[in-house]
Parts: sequence; C-alpha cells; structure tokens
Amino acid sequence: MSDGPLDGLLVVAVEQAVAAPLATARMVDAGARVIKVERPDGDFARGYDRAVRGDSSYFAWANAGKESIALDLRSPDDAAVLERLVGAADVVVQNLAPGALSRLGFGGDRLRAEYPRLITCDVSGYGESAELAGKKAYDLLVQAESGMVAVSGGPGELGRIGISICDIGTGVTAYTAVLEALIARATTGRGTGLKVSLFDVAAEWMTVPYAQHVHGGQTPTRVGLRHPSIAPYGAYETSDGALTLISVQNEREWVRLCTEALDRPDLAVDERFVTNTERVRHRHDLEVELGTVIGGLDSPTFRGRLDDAGIAFGAVSSLDDLANHPSLRTRTIETGGGSAADLPAHPVRRIDAGVPPTRRVPTLDEHGAAIRAEFAG
Repeated sequence: MSDGPLDGLLVVAVEQAVAAPLATARMVDAGARVIKVERPDGDFARGYDRAVRGDSSYFAWANAGKESIALDLRSPDDAAVLERLVGAADVVVQNLAPGALSRLGFGGDRLRAEYPRLITCDVSGYGESAELAGKKAYDLLVQAESGMVAVSGGPGELGRIGISICDIGTGVTAYTAVLEALIARATTGRGTGLKVSLFDVAAEWMTVPYAQHVHGGQTPTRVGLRHPSIAPYGAYETSDGALTLISVQNEREWVRLCTEALDRPDLAVDERFVTNTERVRHRHDLEVELGTVIGGLDSPTFRGRLDDAGIAFGAVSSLDDLANHPSLRTRTIETGGGSAADLPAHPVRRIDAGVPPTRRVPTLDEHGAAIRAEFAG
C-alpha cells in the first residue's frame, strides 16, 4: 500500500495475459490494492518466457505488486470467496474468454445491480460485434485484423509491430476509463460498466490511414523506416554504417537541412522539393539526392550538423543502446524467486512523491490463505 491517488481502493482482477493485467498494474502504481484472481494452474502469461531472473518478462512487468489468489470458480466454495471479494471491491476488471465470467455467475450487470458503487471493466478482443464476439483475440491477431500489419513493414514484406501494441494500448485505455468512472462515482455515488476491446483501440489508432483510404482516396503503403506522407522523415545511412532518422516538419526546416546540414542550398529551391507535397511526389529523386550527400558523411559529423541546424533526429538504437541510453529510467522489482531485476520505470513521475517502492512479483496463490482468511465472511 502507498500514499498514491488510488490509495484505499480495492481492485479485484480476474485477468490473464497482458491487456487487463497492464491496466491493473497502473492501479497498483497509483496506490490501489489489486488482488489478482488466477485459475488453479495460473495465468498462462507466467509461462511466456523465463527472462526476468526466472519470471516471465510479460508477467513481471504487468503483475509486480499484486496479491495472487488461485480460485476454481466452478467450485461453490471458491465462487463464494470471489463473491465476498467483489462485495468489498471498488473496481472489478476481467478479460477472460468472451462470456466466461457471466456463465460462472459474475457478469458485470449482475454485479453492479448487487453492488451499486462497483465499477466493472470488461476487456475483450472484438467488443460488441455479434459476428466476432466469441472469437479469441491476441495481440498479433488484432494487429492483422485491424489493418496495422498492412501499413507496417517494408515495401516488400508485411511486418508485425515489434511490441504487443494492441495489448498495451488496450491496457492503458482501460486504466483511463476506470479513472474516469472513479471521478464520476465521486459525484454520483454510483459505479458504472465499462467495455474496452483490443480491436476498438487498434481501429481508433488507425484513424489516419483509415481516413486517407476512405475519404482521401489514397491508401498508405508500407515504407519501412520512412513516413508515408512526410518527406524527408526516415532513416539514412552514413559512411560508417550507422542509421540516423531525421524528421523535417515544415519548409523552414527543409531549407535549414539543405543549407546548413547538407551544404546543398540548391536542393532547397529545387522545384521537385520546395513543398512537402512535392517531396513526397518525387520521393525517389529526393532519396537519391539525400543518400548521396549523407552517405559521404560519418555519423558524428552528420548528427553534429543536424544538431547545429536545429533538425530533429534520432539514432536507430539497438536494445543494447536502449539499455545504456542516457534518458532511460529504471525501477527495481523483486521476482517471485526473490531476485532483484531492473525494468524500465513507470513513464509518469509524480513530483510530490518519493522513490517508488520495490514491487514484488507474486507466486501463484502466494496470498491465497491470507485473502481467504481476511474475506471469510
């Protein structure tokens, strides 16, 4: 327990995998007490890998600081334990298979009728679509179904976004929705039901390519480390083999890039390149010109010129580069086996808070006996 903004709130999480656990992990970091209800054989995300000193990387990230209780909800005794937990809870989050919790008697409508102050949040794959409501959904499947894969990768190959972006986006969206519901409850005294799906989140994030295709008549293509509608905005190789990604956002920056960073003022007034629209239209010619100049510079020289010219740029980093990046903040967690491990820190820093506490990754049913005793009725 901490003195965070959600201090004193009880969250019951009947959850698995990544999306819902990440939402409730944010609640832990905000001070809530989160009781994670697992099947007797545990959240299957525990077995994804053993990368964090024996714990799964996904599980360690999304579950440190929670309490674990294993319940067989087909057992009347265990179902009664969950009922008592729900009766004391402020928030219930669940992402079991579609309809599974309702069939076990714990659907959101029934719970809110029984406990009017309760906030329920159901996380699903495809939301309210009757055709797909029962379809299993995992991150890469939703990346594919939502069109994300169609606009990712290089010109010759489809590409998965390299992280579980749909799970992560859904978890953060669900967390935001719960916070809004808590604010509303403070005014009305009543809880509410929330539904968030991976597909809805992915589709909303696809608004720009969707609008370009449906309303603009121009379907974005896969362009690898380039931007489909801004140029130059992409990665360029210098003479030492390093990749530097540059981003030009307006014509003033284009002129500075040409005159100050590349020493090619003629490119700034070339009619093929004078506006972003023209640069995109003549992208091939643009890339040839830029590649010739940049390829003759080493990366320290090129990046120094970009810095001096005020042009936005970034190194195309490896994971080793990330691990040693000067901007990287980390926090220490304790694994289920008792080892310490550093992971990237929570992205929000509360300036009035001290050093965040070290969270521990729970072993399966680690808190089961204590929770059963506490909620014995």
